[in-house]
Amino acid sequence: MATGQVVYMQFSQQGRSSAMIARPPEPRRTPEAPAAAHSLATLSRAELSAVPEREDLESLLGIRNFENLLLRMFAEGRLNGTTHTCLGQEYIPVSLAPLLAGDHVLSNHRGHGHYLALFRDPAGLLAEIMGRAGAVCSGVGGSQHIRRDGYLSTGVQGQSLPLAVGIGLRCKRTGSGRIAAVFVGDGTWGEGAVYEALNMAALWRVPVLVVVEHNGIAQSTPTDLQMAGSIADRAAAFGIDFVEITGHHVPEIRERLTPVVRRVREEHRPAVVQFTTYRLGPHSKGDDTRDPAEVERLRADDWHRELTDRLGAPFRELDARVRADLEEVAREVEARPPAAWTAFGPADSRMEDRWPN
Repeated sequence: MATGQVVYMQFSQQGRSSAMIARPPEPRRTPEAPAAAHSLATLSRAELSAVPEREDLESLLGIRNFENLLLRMFAEGRLNGTTHTCLGQEYIPVSLAPLLAGDHVLSNHRGHGHYLALFRDPAGLLAEIMGRAGAVCSGVGGSQHIRRDGYLSTGVQGQSLPLAVGIGLRCKRTGSGRIAAVFVGDGTWGEGAVYEALNMAALWRVPVLVVVEHNGIAQSTPTDLQMAGSIADRAAAFGIDFVEITGHHVPEIRERLTPVVRRVREEHRPAVVQFTTYRLGPHSKGDDTRDPAEVERLRADDWHRELTDRLGAPFRELDARVRADLEEVAREVEARPPAAWTAFGPADSRMEDRWPN
């Protein structure tokens, strides 16, 4: 998976396309030089094209270390309930984040990376998971159910796709220029609501981007034991564009998905993007039924291992700094009082946007 191979299949549709207004500004770019600057001098042009920018490196490492922190805190008895980490899949939301700036993003039970890539708010998310002051949703949403500024995550499998169609239809009718991007896993394709939503999205020309994180296993069941056929064939049945991405290089992924997102936005043409990826961690916090040797084989292709080997000491130093910063965040959040919530309205301004619009 070290290469950024993309397979694109486009299906014709009838319907009127309409121009959309300019998008909101891109997220702020840090002016700092890459941490691995002196390592980059030895890389070829092709290798340089696969190295993420400093901001992306920090986002990747922030998500990786946040998820590892959660697993450690559970193991130490510092957290209650459960959680679903995205270890191994961090590059997916990081690649998409600037392409979806200002859009509606609907996430799922494995959504910490989706949230962190968009908002860079580990303290707010950890406070939400721990039920502490400063929580994104006043501590009532926990790990899976987060709402903020056009972002919504839910633990209900398949629920977000019909919702995305409704939101996308609203965006189309108001001419807002926004799209609805929805993250699902390969296991979600056993839900009937997925197909009803795809049918409506195709019929009504709705600006919906379906991002499939196909990690080959649905909780503890390998995909080939629970899903006949392919997701590509399912998209083709509705005349919906399909893209498969098998690499993990953020710059290459972003370059190749830019025109796909543009078509969804400007032509109101839904698309399904499948990331053929892998999950390094357990389904939730400690229920991995796979052979440890299988997981270790997956680690050989991990983006973190590749960047460590390629960039060396500067990358390891950045990794250590991000990890230390998150440990400090955890100590600070743990010391906060319990979160307060009132039924008479949101306690946090992050939830006050009119949604959708």
